[in-house]
Amino acid sequence: MGGFFAAASKTDCVFDLFFGTDYHSHLGTRRAGMAVYGPRGFDRAIHNIENSPFRTKFEQDVIKMEGNMGIGCISDYEAQPLIVRSHHGTYSITTVGKINNKNEIAGEIFKKGYTHFLEMSGGDLNNTELVAAMINQKDNLIEGIQYAQDTINGSMSMLIMTPQGIYAVRDKLGRTPVAIGKKENAFCAALESFAYLNLGYADYRELGPGEIVFITPESAETLVKPHNKMKICAFLWIYYGYPSSYYEGISVEKMRYCNGALLAGRDTVKPDIVAGVPDSGTAHAIGYANASGIPFSRPFIKYTPTWPRSFMPVLQEKRNLIARMKLIPVHDLIKGKRLLLIDDSIVRGTQLRETTDFLYQIGAREVHVRPACPPLLYGCKYLSFTRSTSEMELITRRMIQRIEPDATDDVISEYADPESDRYRRLIEEIKKSLNFTSLMYQRLDDMIEAVGISPCKLCTYCWNGKEDN
Repeated sequence: MGGFFAAASKTDCVFDLFFGTDYHSHLGTRRAGMAVYGPRGFDRAIHNIENSPFRTKFEQDVIKMEGNMGIGCISDYEAQPLIVRSHHGTYSITTVGKINNKNEIAGEIFKKGYTHFLEMSGGDLNNTELVAAMINQKDNLIEGIQYAQDTINGSMSMLIMTPQGIYAVRDKLGRTPVAIGKKENAFCAALESFAYLNLGYADYRELGPGEIVFITPESAETLVKPHNKMKICAFLWIYYGYPSSYYEGISVEKMRYCNGALLAGRDTVKPDIVAGVPDSGTAHAIGYANASGIPFSRPFIKYTPTWPRSFMPVLQEKRNLIARMKLIPVHDLIKGKRLLLIDDSIVRGTQLRETTDFLYQIGAREVHVRPACPPLLYGCKYLSFTRSTSEMELITRRMIQRIEPDATDDVISEYADPESDRYRRLIEEIKKSLNFTSLMYQRLDDMIEAVGISPCKLCTYCWNGKEDN
């Protein structure tokens, strides 16, 4: 996915930019960057963060940089922010989102006389460069931003820094959040609302879908009003969101407590302990334990001193290995116990199968698994949350293919219905394949209830395949 942070201040903002960007490190694994505008004009630094945390890579840059405005990002893929020179003047841009029709867009831009794009190391186009090229097709930045938003199939939020101020832009359907903070003589913008609180900023407001705000040290002025229609990704509350964040006024941590409680309300098993798979499963497990009265415990501890999430490699087989190495078991809380594990989701199933086998080897009597969301049946088209390059990487699709090799799209959609025989057969096949004692997924209606906003405002495509562009 990725995250970003911006600051505009009457004094030097590099300190705020450094830590505000760092607070988004849980959202990306590959690259990070900062750009500032100050007395020396534009300055920028970009580093690979696959093997070192953000702060280690940028601590020397912070000493050298100066500016009263800045934008920073954590990115899974492209190097950014970029500094662009065009008929709009010079500006710096960073983005968060996904473009499904990038080749078509690039082709149209070539027809209009654009000469080339720089490819990334994998041979793909840099999304941020492509967005800048779209913006540059129009006579002014606002028209260019709206043109990009209307042209992109997918999702795109962005920050654009000019010598006059910073444009903060939420994607057209609000699939990702953008929050504004304020303190004396400064404003900031962030994907994660908690990122600015310890820097002295107070919550100012959240942007609406498609809203464009111009930020200076004195104000955050709306230039384009928000759209009425919103489809914020529900998976933010389930997994990606940091526990202390709020989206649309809804606390991530509180949602997870409520979600776990609703999961417990439909369950019938009576294990000895309830545990969350660290870190994102923990709050769901606390909610389950509080509602059920079954003790919460930590049978394995996540080793964090040298294995934070930002260290996770891009290759899936290496991710599986690192994920296993990060969990240190507490044998006395496992041996002879009936365990109920809550994870945020099951994507491929590889890591959870290995964790389960590991628990049995230590001496667990039973391992009951309760994912905090429904079965993932569709790869994310808007934000790449599931990280799957093919839907057949999803364990649900592999099991469906085993059950019904010629299943049509209509048949696959029936597997999303928790009242259907096909759904029950799918759950049984996954349970056997991953060697769980029992398996019960959270229901979509209960998950939406735990979020607490209207279902029509939530994107639930990865669970039910319902598109709403």
